[in-house]
Amino acid sequence: MKRFFNQRETIVSESLEGLLRSPAGASLCRLEGDDDIHVVLRRDWTKDQVALLSGGGSGHEPAHAGFVGKGMLTGAICGQLFASPGVDAILAAIRAVTGEAGCLLIVKNYTGDRLNFGIAAEQAKALGLRVDLVIVGDDIALGRTDRARGIAGTVLVHKIAGAAAEAGRTLDEVAALARKAAASLGSIGLALSDCNVFTRDQKPRLGDNEAELGLGIHGEAGVERIPMAGLDALMAVTADKLEAAMPGKGSLVVLLNMLGSVPPIEAYALLDGFSRTGLAARTRWIIGPAPVMTALDMNGFSLTVLPDDPDFIEALSAQAAPHAWPGMAAFGAVATIPSPDLPATFIEPPSDDTLLRRLIQSGADALIGHEAALNALDAKCGDGDAGSTFAEAARQVLRSLDALPLAAPQALLATLGRLMARHSGGSSGVLLSILMTTAGHEPDWRKGLQEGASRMQAYGGAKPGDRTMLDALLPAIAALQAGQSLAQATQAARAGADATRHMKARAGRASYIPADQLADIPDPGAEAIAILFEALSASV
Repeated sequence: MKRFFNQRETIVSESLEGLLRSPAGASLCRLEGDDDIHVVLRRDWTKDQVALLSGGGSGHEPAHAGFVGKGMLTGAICGQLFASPGVDAILAAIRAVTGEAGCLLIVKNYTGDRLNFGIAAEQAKALGLRVDLVIVGDDIALGRTDRARGIAGTVLVHKIAGAAAEAGRTLDEVAALARKAAASLGSIGLALSDCNVFTRDQKPRLGDNEAELGLGIHGEAGVERIPMAGLDALMAVTADKLEAAMPGKGSLVVLLNMLGSVPPIEAYALLDGFSRTGLAARTRWIIGPAPVMTALDMNGFSLTVLPDDPDFIEALSAQAAPHAWPGMAAFGAVATIPSPDLPATFIEPPSDDTLLRRLIQSGADALIGHEAALNALDAKCGDGDAGSTFAEAARQVLRSLDALPLAAPQALLATLGRLMARHSGGSSGVLLSILMTTAGHEPDWRKGLQEGASRMQAYGGAKPGDRTMLDALLPAIAALQAGQSLAQATQAARAGADATRHMKARAGRASYIPADQLADIPDPGAEAIAILFEALSASV
Protein backbone atom coordinates (compact mmCIF):
# COMPACT_ATOMS: atom_id res chain seq x y z
CA MET A 1 0.00 0.00 0.00
CA LYS A 2 1.04 3.62 -0.47
CA ARG A 3 2.46 5.49 2.54
CA PHE A 4 4.18 8.84 3.14
CA PHE A 5 7.76 7.99 4.07
CA ASN A 6 11.31 8.13 2.76
CA GLN A 7 12.76 5.06 4.45
CA ARG A 8 11.30 2.84 7.13
CA GLU A 9 14.52 3.32 9.13
CA THR A 10 14.13 7.12 9.30
CA ILE A 11 10.38 7.57 9.77
CA VAL A 12 10.64 7.75 13.59
CA SER A 13 13.30 10.47 13.68
CA GLU A 14 11.54 12.44 10.94
CA SER A 15 8.22 12.20 12.75
CA LEU A 16 9.70 13.44 16.02
CA GLU A 17 11.44 16.31 14.26
CA GLY A 18 8.08 17.24 12.74
CA LEU A 19 6.41 17.12 16.16
CA LEU A 20 9.02 19.48 17.58
CA ARG A 21 8.51 21.92 14.70
CA SER A 22 4.72 21.93 15.18
CA PRO A 23 2.52 23.94 17.58
CA ALA A 24 2.06 20.75 19.63
CA GLY A 25 5.81 20.63 20.17
CA ALA A 26 6.40 24.30 20.87
CA SER A 27 7.15 23.64 24.57
CA LEU A 28 9.23 20.52 23.94
CA CYS A 29 12.82 19.70 23.06
CA ARG A 30 14.88 16.57 22.43
CA LEU A 31 18.13 15.14 23.70
CA GLU A 32 21.11 15.38 21.45
CA GLY A 33 22.87 12.09 20.88
CA ASP A 34 23.27 9.07 18.71
CA ASP A 35 20.82 8.10 16.01
CA ASP A 36 19.31 5.50 18.35
CA ILE A 37 18.45 8.04 21.05
CA HIS A 38 15.04 9.55 20.45
CA VAL A 39 14.08 11.34 23.68
CA VAL A 40 11.49 14.14 23.81
CA LEU A 41 11.45 16.32 26.94
CA ARG A 42 9.65 19.24 28.52
CA ARG A 43 11.59 22.37 27.71
CA ASP A 44 10.54 24.04 30.98
CA TRP A 45 11.59 21.19 33.28
CA THR A 46 13.45 22.30 36.46
CA LYS A 47 13.84 18.96 38.33
CA ASP A 48 11.99 20.24 41.40
CA GLN A 49 9.21 17.61 41.16
CA VAL A 50 8.98 13.90 40.56
CA ALA A 51 9.89 13.25 36.93
CA LEU A 52 7.71 10.93 34.85
CA LEU A 53 9.13 8.99 31.92
CA SER A 54 7.45 6.54 29.62
CA GLY A 55 8.06 5.20 26.17
CA GLY A 56 8.30 2.16 23.98
CA GLY A 57 8.13 1.37 20.32
CA SER A 58 6.93 4.06 17.93
CA GLY A 59 3.86 3.69 15.76
CA HIS A 60 1.40 4.40 18.60
CA GLU A 61 1.24 8.16 18.17
CA PRO A 62 0.35 10.41 19.91
CA ALA A 63 1.73 8.06 22.57
CA HIS A 64 4.22 8.59 23.96
CA ALA A 65 5.82 11.87 22.92
CA GLY A 66 2.44 13.52 22.39
CA PHE A 67 1.76 13.33 26.13
CA VAL A 68 4.92 15.11 27.23
CA GLY A 69 4.04 18.35 28.94
CA LYS A 70 2.99 19.95 32.20
CA GLY A 71 0.54 17.73 34.06
CA MET A 72 1.59 14.53 32.29
CA LEU A 73 4.96 13.14 31.21
CA THR A 74 8.29 14.84 31.72
CA GLY A 75 9.75 12.93 28.81
CA ALA A 76 9.23 10.09 26.37
CA ILE A 77 11.79 7.61 25.07
CA CYS A 78 10.83 6.47 21.58
CA GLY A 79 12.08 3.25 20.02
CA GLN A 80 11.92 2.27 16.39
CA LEU A 81 8.62 1.01 14.96
CA PHE A 82 7.10 -1.43 17.47
CA ALA A 83 10.54 -1.93 19.10
CA SER A 84 11.61 -1.02 22.63
CA PRO A 85 14.09 1.86 22.99
CA GLY A 86 17.59 0.86 24.00
CA VAL A 87 19.00 0.97 27.52
CA ASP A 88 21.31 3.91 26.70
CA ALA A 89 18.41 6.05 25.49
CA ILE A 90 16.38 5.29 28.63
CA LEU A 91 19.32 5.94 30.95
CA ALA A 92 20.09 9.21 29.17
CA ALA A 93 16.50 10.34 29.67
CA ILE A 94 16.55 9.39 33.37
CA ARG A 95 19.75 11.33 33.95
CA ALA A 96 18.42 14.33 32.01
CA VAL A 97 15.27 14.78 34.09
CA THR A 98 15.89 13.31 37.56
CA GLY A 99 16.45 15.59 40.53
CA GLU A 100 16.21 15.02 44.28
CA ALA A 101 12.48 14.24 44.01
CA GLY A 102 13.24 11.17 41.90
CA CYS A 103 11.85 9.65 38.72
CA LEU A 104 9.01 7.23 37.96
CA LEU A 105 9.13 5.02 34.85
CA ILE A 106 5.71 3.97 33.46
CA VAL A 107 6.22 0.92 31.27
CA LYS A 108 3.88 -1.19 29.16
CA ASN A 109 3.95 -4.91 29.86
CA TYR A 110 6.08 -6.17 26.96
CA THR A 111 9.24 -8.18 27.46
CA GLY A 112 11.55 -5.77 25.65
CA ASP A 113 10.20 -2.74 27.50
CA ARG A 114 10.36 -4.45 30.91
CA LEU A 115 13.94 -5.58 30.35
CA ASN A 116 15.35 -2.37 28.88
CA PHE A 117 13.57 0.02 31.24
CA GLY A 118 14.39 -2.27 34.18
CA ILE A 119 18.10 -2.44 33.35
CA ALA A 120 18.24 1.34 32.83
CA ALA A 121 16.49 1.87 36.18
CA GLU A 122 19.05 -0.33 37.97
CA GLN A 123 21.93 1.50 36.31
CA ALA A 124 20.43 4.84 37.34
CA LYS A 125 20.07 3.65 40.93
CA ALA A 126 23.72 2.62 40.90
CA LEU A 127 24.52 6.21 39.96
CA GLY A 128 22.68 7.43 43.06
CA LEU A 129 19.39 8.44 41.43
CA ARG A 130 16.00 7.67 43.00
CA VAL A 131 14.03 5.69 40.41
CA ASP A 132 10.87 3.58 40.62
CA LEU A 133 9.05 1.62 37.94
CA VAL A 134 5.36 0.80 37.34
CA ILE A 135 4.26 -1.86 34.84
CA VAL A 136 0.90 -1.43 33.06
CA GLY A 137 -0.89 -4.50 31.71
CA ASP A 138 -4.47 -3.44 31.05
CA ASP A 139 -5.42 -5.72 28.13
CA ILE A 140 -8.03 -8.27 29.29
CA ALA A 141 -8.17 -10.17 25.97
CA LEU A 142 -6.19 -13.06 27.44
CA GLY A 143 -7.62 -12.68 30.93
CA ARG A 144 -6.46 -10.62 33.88
CA THR A 145 -3.03 -12.21 34.22
CA ASP A 146 0.57 -11.07 34.60
CA ARG A 147 0.90 -11.64 30.83
CA ALA A 148 -1.64 -8.91 30.00
CA ARG A 149 -0.30 -6.41 27.45
CA GLY A 150 -0.10 -2.69 28.11
CA ILE A 151 -2.35 -0.79 25.71
CA ALA A 152 -4.42 2.42 25.79
CA GLY A 153 -4.99 2.38 29.54
CA THR A 154 -1.32 3.30 29.91
CA VAL A 155 -2.19 6.87 28.94
CA LEU A 156 -4.60 7.12 31.88
CA VAL A 157 -1.74 6.12 34.18
CA HIS A 158 0.35 8.88 32.58
CA LYS A 159 -2.39 11.39 33.37
CA ILE A 160 -3.07 10.23 36.91
CA ALA A 161 0.60 10.07 37.86
CA GLY A 162 1.27 13.35 36.07
CA ALA A 163 -1.37 15.19 38.09
CA ALA A 164 0.04 13.78 41.32
CA ALA A 165 3.58 14.82 40.41
CA GLU A 166 2.40 18.28 39.38
CA ALA A 167 0.70 18.61 42.78
CA GLY A 168 4.06 18.06 44.49
CA ARG A 169 3.49 14.50 45.74
CA THR A 170 6.53 12.40 46.67
CA LEU A 171 7.93 9.63 44.49
CA ASP A 172 6.46 6.97 46.76
CA GLU A 173 3.04 8.64 46.65
CA VAL A 174 3.09 9.09 42.87
CA ALA A 175 4.22 5.51 42.32
CA ALA A 176 1.56 4.15 44.69
CA LEU A 177 -1.21 6.03 42.89
CA ALA A 178 0.12 4.90 39.51
CA ARG A 179 0.17 1.26 40.66
CA LYS A 180 -3.35 1.59 42.04
CA ALA A 181 -4.55 2.92 38.69
CA ALA A 182 -2.66 0.28 36.70
CA ALA A 183 -4.13 -2.51 38.81
CA SER A 184 -7.65 -1.14 38.33
CA LEU A 185 -7.58 -0.78 34.54
CA GLY A 186 -9.09 -2.99 31.89
CA SER A 187 -8.94 -2.58 28.10
CA ILE A 188 -9.85 -4.49 24.96
CA GLY A 189 -9.66 -3.64 21.26
CA LEU A 190 -11.57 -4.53 18.11
CA ALA A 191 -10.36 -3.94 14.56
CA LEU A 192 -11.60 -4.34 11.02
CA SER A 193 -8.07 -4.51 9.63
CA ASP A 194 -4.55 -5.12 10.83
CA CYS A 195 -1.84 -2.46 10.41
CA ASN A 196 0.78 -2.05 7.72
CA VAL A 197 4.29 -1.59 9.09
CA PHE A 198 5.57 0.50 6.17
CA THR A 199 5.85 -2.39 3.73
CA ARG A 200 4.53 -2.55 0.19
CA ASP A 201 3.82 -6.25 -0.05
CA GLN A 202 1.98 -6.97 3.21
CA LYS A 203 -1.18 -8.97 2.61
CA PRO A 204 -4.27 -8.23 4.72
CA ARG A 205 -4.94 -10.76 7.48
CA LEU A 206 -8.67 -10.16 7.77
CA GLY A 207 -11.26 -10.77 5.10
CA ASP A 208 -13.98 -8.29 4.17
CA ASN A 209 -16.51 -10.16 6.30
CA GLU A 210 -14.37 -10.48 9.42
CA ALA A 211 -13.54 -8.38 12.45
CA GLU A 212 -10.98 -9.18 15.14
CA LEU A 213 -11.57 -8.91 18.88
CA GLY A 214 -8.87 -8.73 21.52
CA LEU A 215 -5.93 -7.79 19.34
CA GLY A 216 -2.76 -6.01 20.39
CA ILE A 217 -1.28 -2.70 19.23
CA HIS A 218 1.56 -4.24 17.23
CA GLY A 219 -0.47 -6.05 14.61
CA GLU A 220 -0.71 -9.25 16.66
CA ALA A 221 -3.64 -11.48 15.87
CA GLY A 222 -6.65 -11.10 18.13
CA VAL A 223 -7.96 -13.82 20.39
CA GLU A 224 -11.13 -14.18 18.33
CA ARG A 225 -12.31 -13.52 14.80
CA ILE A 226 -15.96 -12.60 14.59
CA PRO A 227 -18.31 -11.97 11.66
CA MET A 228 -18.45 -8.42 10.37
CA ALA A 229 -21.59 -6.70 11.63
CA GLY A 230 -23.14 -3.27 12.15
CA LEU A 231 -21.59 -0.70 14.45
CA ASP A 232 -23.93 -1.39 17.38
CA ALA A 233 -23.30 -5.14 17.30
CA LEU A 234 -19.50 -4.74 17.15
CA MET A 235 -19.50 -2.20 19.95
CA ALA A 236 -21.78 -4.38 22.11
CA VAL A 237 -19.61 -7.49 21.82
CA THR A 238 -16.53 -5.43 22.77
CA ALA A 239 -18.20 -3.68 25.72
CA ASP A 240 -19.77 -6.91 27.00
CA LYS A 241 -16.42 -8.74 26.88
CA LEU A 242 -14.76 -5.94 28.83
CA GLU A 243 -17.51 -5.65 31.43
CA ALA A 244 -17.48 -9.39 32.05
CA ALA A 245 -13.76 -9.25 32.85
CA MET A 246 -14.01 -6.36 35.33
CA PRO A 247 -15.03 -7.11 38.92
CA GLY A 248 -17.48 -4.98 40.86
CA LYS A 249 -20.61 -3.08 39.98
CA GLY A 250 -19.63 0.53 40.59
CA SER A 251 -19.49 3.55 38.30
CA LEU A 252 -16.72 3.80 35.74
CA VAL A 253 -14.55 6.10 33.66
CA VAL A 254 -14.41 4.92 30.03
CA LEU A 255 -11.79 5.79 27.41
CA LEU A 256 -12.80 5.27 23.78
CA ASN A 257 -9.51 5.10 21.88
CA MET A 258 -9.12 5.08 18.10
CA LEU A 259 -6.45 2.71 16.81
CA GLY A 260 -5.28 4.67 13.78
CA SER A 261 -7.45 5.17 10.73
CA VAL A 262 -11.01 5.61 12.02
CA PRO A 263 -12.36 8.94 10.70
CA PRO A 264 -14.05 11.34 13.15
CA ILE A 265 -17.55 10.70 11.79
CA GLU A 266 -17.20 6.99 12.62
CA ALA A 267 -15.45 7.67 15.93
CA TYR A 268 -18.35 9.75 17.22
CA ALA A 269 -20.83 7.21 15.88
CA LEU A 270 -18.96 4.56 17.87
CA LEU A 271 -19.46 6.60 21.03
CA ASP A 272 -23.15 6.85 20.26
CA GLY A 273 -23.20 3.09 19.75
CA PHE A 274 -21.47 2.66 23.11
CA SER A 275 -24.32 4.56 24.75
CA ARG A 276 -26.61 1.63 23.87
CA THR A 277 -24.45 -1.02 25.59
CA GLY A 278 -24.88 -2.45 29.05
CA LEU A 279 -21.52 -0.98 30.07
CA ALA A 280 -22.80 2.53 29.32
CA ALA A 281 -25.25 2.26 32.22
CA ARG A 282 -22.26 2.15 34.59
CA THR A 283 -20.31 4.91 32.84
CA ARG A 284 -20.12 8.22 34.67
CA TRP A 285 -17.20 9.81 32.81
CA ILE A 286 -16.02 9.60 29.18
CA ILE A 287 -12.62 10.30 27.65
CA GLY A 288 -12.54 10.47 23.84
CA PRO A 289 -13.27 9.31 21.28
CA ALA A 290 -9.70 10.18 20.40
CA PRO A 291 -6.52 8.52 19.20
CA VAL A 292 -4.34 8.19 22.30
CA MET A 293 -2.62 4.82 21.73
CA THR A 294 -2.78 3.90 18.05
CA ALA A 295 -1.37 1.06 15.95
CA LEU A 296 -0.24 2.89 12.82
CA ASP A 297 -3.11 2.66 10.31
CA MET A 298 -5.16 -0.02 12.06
CA ASN A 299 -8.88 0.46 11.47
CA GLY A 300 -10.28 -0.16 14.92
CA PHE A 301 -10.94 1.07 18.43
CA SER A 302 -10.38 0.05 22.02
CA LEU A 303 -12.32 0.54 25.22
CA THR A 304 -10.67 1.13 28.58
CA VAL A 305 -12.48 1.18 31.92
CA LEU A 306 -11.31 2.53 35.25
CA PRO A 307 -13.28 2.65 38.52
CA ASP A 308 -14.85 5.95 39.50
CA ASP A 309 -12.36 6.43 42.33
CA PRO A 310 -12.21 10.01 43.74
CA ASP A 311 -8.39 10.03 43.49
CA PHE A 312 -8.56 9.03 39.83
CA ILE A 313 -11.29 11.55 39.00
CA GLU A 314 -9.37 14.41 40.61
CA ALA A 315 -6.24 13.51 38.68
CA LEU A 316 -7.98 12.94 35.34
CA SER A 317 -9.83 16.26 35.69
CA ALA A 318 -6.67 18.26 36.41
CA GLN A 319 -5.31 20.58 33.75
CA ALA A 320 -2.70 19.17 31.39
CA ALA A 321 -0.69 20.92 28.71
CA PRO A 322 -0.25 18.22 26.02
CA HIS A 323 -2.45 18.85 22.98
CA ALA A 324 -3.09 15.13 22.55
CA TRP A 325 -4.86 14.73 25.89
CA PRO A 326 -8.58 14.80 24.92
CA GLY A 327 -9.96 15.73 28.33
CA MET A 328 -12.77 14.13 30.29
CA ALA A 329 -16.49 14.90 30.46
CA ALA A 330 -19.53 13.65 32.32
CA PHE A 331 -21.29 10.92 30.36
CA GLY A 332 -25.04 10.91 30.04
CA ALA A 333 -27.98 11.99 27.97
CA VAL A 334 -27.44 14.40 25.08
CA ALA A 335 -28.34 17.99 25.99
CA THR A 336 -31.17 19.47 23.94
CA ILE A 337 -33.18 22.69 23.73
CA PRO A 338 -36.70 23.06 22.36
CA SER A 339 -36.85 23.38 18.58
CA PRO A 340 -38.60 26.48 17.18
CA ASP A 341 -41.73 25.94 15.17
CA LEU A 342 -41.14 25.57 11.44
CA PRO A 343 -43.61 26.18 8.64
CA ALA A 344 -45.80 23.17 8.05
CA THR A 345 -44.87 20.96 5.10
CA PHE A 346 -48.46 19.99 4.33
CA ILE A 347 -50.60 23.11 4.27
CA GLU A 348 -53.23 22.13 1.70
CA PRO A 349 -55.55 19.21 2.45
CA PRO A 350 -54.70 15.95 0.66
CA SER A 351 -56.53 15.25 -2.56
CA ASP A 352 -56.26 12.67 -5.32
CA ASP A 353 -55.75 12.66 -9.06
CA THR A 354 -55.25 9.36 -10.86
CA LEU A 355 -52.93 10.69 -13.55
CA LEU A 356 -50.69 12.70 -11.20
CA ARG A 357 -50.52 9.82 -8.76
CA ARG A 358 -49.37 7.53 -11.57
CA LEU A 359 -46.83 10.08 -12.80
CA ILE A 360 -45.33 10.57 -9.34
CA GLN A 361 -45.26 6.85 -8.62
CA SER A 362 -43.57 6.07 -11.95
CA GLY A 363 -40.99 8.85 -11.66
CA ALA A 364 -40.10 7.94 -8.08
CA ASP A 365 -39.81 4.24 -8.91
CA ALA A 366 -37.47 5.03 -11.80
CA LEU A 367 -35.13 7.12 -9.64
CA ILE A 368 -35.07 4.46 -6.94
CA GLY A 369 -34.46 1.73 -9.51
CA HIS A 370 -31.50 3.61 -11.01
CA GLU A 371 -29.89 4.46 -7.65
CA ALA A 372 -26.91 2.12 -8.01
CA ALA A 373 -26.30 3.01 -11.67
CA LEU A 374 -26.36 6.74 -10.96
CA ASN A 375 -24.04 6.29 -7.98
CA ALA A 376 -21.60 4.37 -10.16
CA LEU A 377 -21.77 7.13 -12.77
CA ASP A 378 -21.25 9.81 -10.13
CA ALA A 379 -18.24 7.95 -8.75
CA LYS A 380 -16.47 8.73 -12.02
CA CYS A 381 -17.04 12.47 -11.79
CA GLY A 382 -18.18 13.32 -8.26
CA ASP A 383 -18.51 11.81 -4.82
CA GLY A 384 -20.55 8.77 -5.80
CA ASP A 385 -23.84 9.60 -4.11
CA ALA A 386 -25.97 11.27 -6.79
CA GLY A 387 -28.14 8.19 -7.20
CA SER A 388 -28.74 7.95 -3.46
CA THR A 389 -29.64 11.64 -3.27
CA PHE A 390 -32.28 11.36 -6.00
CA ALA A 391 -33.53 8.00 -4.71
CA GLU A 392 -33.94 9.25 -1.15
CA ALA A 393 -35.93 12.26 -2.40
CA ALA A 394 -38.11 9.84 -4.36
CA ARG A 395 -38.64 7.63 -1.31
CA GLN A 396 -39.65 10.65 0.75
CA VAL A 397 -42.20 11.66 -1.89
CA LEU A 398 -43.63 8.13 -1.99
CA ARG A 399 -43.90 8.04 1.81
CA SER A 400 -45.91 11.27 1.64
CA LEU A 401 -47.97 10.40 -1.43
CA ASP A 402 -51.30 10.10 0.37
CA ALA A 403 -50.76 13.47 2.07
CA LEU A 404 -50.17 15.41 -1.16
CA PRO A 405 -52.75 17.74 -2.77
CA LEU A 406 -52.66 15.82 -6.06
CA ALA A 407 -55.79 17.48 -7.43
CA ALA A 408 -54.28 20.99 -7.10
CA PRO A 409 -51.12 21.26 -9.29
CA GLN A 410 -50.02 24.64 -7.96
CA ALA A 411 -50.37 23.53 -4.34
CA LEU A 412 -48.75 20.20 -5.22
CA LEU A 413 -45.62 21.89 -6.58
CA ALA A 414 -45.34 24.13 -3.51
CA THR A 415 -45.79 21.15 -1.20
CA LEU A 416 -43.13 19.13 -3.04
CA GLY A 417 -40.80 22.12 -2.75
CA ARG A 418 -41.26 22.24 1.03
CA LEU A 419 -40.92 18.47 1.29
CA MET A 420 -37.61 18.44 -0.58
CA ALA A 421 -36.26 21.42 1.33
CA ARG A 422 -36.87 19.56 4.58
CA HIS A 423 -35.82 16.06 3.63
CA SER A 424 -33.62 16.01 0.50
CA GLY A 425 -29.85 16.07 0.74
CA GLY A 426 -27.19 17.37 -1.59
CA SER A 427 -27.23 20.40 -3.85
CA SER A 428 -29.50 18.67 -6.35
CA GLY A 429 -32.23 18.24 -3.74
CA VAL A 430 -32.02 21.87 -2.71
CA LEU A 431 -32.07 23.07 -6.32
CA LEU A 432 -35.14 20.96 -7.14
CA SER A 433 -36.78 22.37 -4.01
CA ILE A 434 -36.13 25.88 -5.34
CA LEU A 435 -37.58 24.87 -8.71
CA MET A 436 -40.81 23.52 -7.24
CA THR A 437 -41.23 26.15 -4.54
CA THR A 438 -40.95 28.90 -7.15
CA ALA A 439 -43.25 27.05 -9.53
CA GLY A 440 -45.81 26.73 -6.73
CA HIS A 441 -46.26 30.51 -6.70
CA GLU A 442 -47.58 30.57 -10.28
CA PRO A 443 -51.10 29.52 -11.32
CA ASP A 444 -49.69 28.40 -14.69
CA TRP A 445 -47.43 25.47 -13.82
CA ARG A 446 -45.53 25.75 -17.13
CA LYS A 447 -44.61 29.35 -16.46
CA GLY A 448 -43.86 28.41 -12.86
CA LEU A 449 -41.38 25.76 -13.90
CA GLN A 450 -39.64 28.21 -16.21
CA GLU A 451 -39.33 30.80 -13.45
CA GLY A 452 -38.19 28.08 -11.04
CA ALA A 453 -35.45 27.08 -13.46
CA SER A 454 -34.29 30.70 -13.63
CA ARG A 455 -34.19 30.85 -9.83
CA MET A 456 -32.18 27.60 -9.79
CA GLN A 457 -29.57 29.21 -12.04
CA ALA A 458 -29.46 32.34 -9.88
CA TYR A 459 -28.83 30.43 -6.67
CA GLY A 460 -26.79 27.54 -8.05
CA GLY A 461 -24.53 29.60 -10.30
CA ALA A 462 -24.65 27.15 -13.22
CA LYS A 463 -25.85 27.92 -16.71
CA PRO A 464 -26.62 25.87 -19.83
CA GLY A 465 -23.54 24.12 -21.13
CA ASP A 466 -21.84 23.87 -17.72
CA ARG A 467 -22.46 20.11 -17.59
CA THR A 468 -25.10 19.96 -14.87
CA MET A 469 -28.65 18.67 -14.56
CA LEU A 470 -29.78 22.01 -16.03
CA ASP A 471 -28.62 20.76 -19.43
CA ALA A 472 -31.40 18.18 -19.38
CA LEU A 473 -33.93 20.11 -17.30
CA LEU A 474 -33.94 23.42 -19.17
CA PRO A 475 -34.64 21.94 -22.65
CA ALA A 476 -37.48 19.84 -21.22
CA ILE A 477 -39.06 22.83 -19.48
CA ALA A 478 -38.65 24.94 -22.63
CA ALA A 479 -40.46 22.26 -24.63
CA LEU A 480 -43.35 22.21 -22.17
CA GLN A 481 -43.48 26.02 -22.10
CA ALA A 482 -43.75 25.99 -25.88
CA GLY A 483 -46.80 23.75 -25.67
CA GLN A 484 -45.06 20.57 -26.78
CA SER A 485 -46.05 17.16 -25.46
CA LEU A 486 -44.48 15.31 -22.54
CA ALA A 487 -42.94 12.89 -25.05
CA GLN A 488 -41.26 15.79 -26.86
CA ALA A 489 -40.06 17.24 -23.54
CA THR A 490 -38.62 13.82 -22.73
CA GLN A 491 -36.74 13.75 -26.03
CA ALA A 492 -35.32 17.18 -25.21
CA ALA A 493 -34.22 16.04 -21.76
CA ARG A 494 -32.53 12.94 -23.17
CA ALA A 495 -30.75 14.94 -25.86
CA GLY A 496 -29.55 17.41 -23.23
CA ALA A 497 -28.28 14.66 -20.95
CA ASP A 498 -26.44 12.95 -23.81
CA ALA A 499 -24.88 16.25 -24.82
CA THR A 500 -23.17 16.52 -21.41
CA ARG A 501 -20.87 13.68 -22.48
CA HIS A 502 -18.93 16.20 -24.55
CA MET A 503 -19.20 19.27 -22.33
CA LYS A 504 -16.50 20.74 -20.14
CA ALA A 505 -17.59 20.82 -16.50
CA ARG A 506 -17.80 24.38 -15.19
CA ALA A 507 -19.88 23.78 -12.06
CA GLY A 508 -20.20 21.18 -9.32
CA ARG A 509 -17.61 18.65 -8.17
CA ALA A 510 -16.95 17.53 -11.73
CA SER A 511 -15.38 20.93 -12.43
CA TYR A 512 -12.38 19.87 -10.33
CA ILE A 513 -11.73 16.76 -12.43
CA PRO A 514 -9.49 16.83 -15.54
CA ALA A 515 -11.56 16.99 -18.72
CA ASP A 516 -10.03 13.85 -20.20
CA GLN A 517 -11.38 11.82 -17.28
CA LEU A 518 -14.92 12.95 -18.08
CA ALA A 519 -14.84 12.15 -21.78
CA ASP A 520 -17.99 10.36 -22.94
CA ILE A 521 -19.42 10.28 -19.39
CA PRO A 522 -22.81 11.99 -18.98
CA ASP A 523 -23.47 14.23 -16.02
CA PRO A 524 -25.24 12.14 -13.32
CA GLY A 525 -27.73 14.90 -12.50
CA ALA A 526 -28.66 15.40 -16.15
CA GLU A 527 -28.96 11.64 -16.57
CA ALA A 528 -31.30 11.48 -13.55
CA ILE A 529 -33.52 14.19 -15.06
CA ALA A 530 -33.65 12.31 -18.38
CA ILE A 531 -34.54 9.06 -16.57
CA LEU A 532 -37.27 10.87 -14.65
CA PHE A 533 -38.84 12.33 -17.80
CA GLU A 534 -38.62 8.97 -19.57
CA ALA A 535 -40.52 7.34 -16.73
CA LEU A 536 -43.14 10.10 -16.72
CA SER A 537 -43.62 9.81 -20.46
CA ALA A 538 -43.87 6.01 -20.35
CA SER A 539 -46.55 6.16 -17.66
CA VAL A 540 -48.93 8.10 -19.91
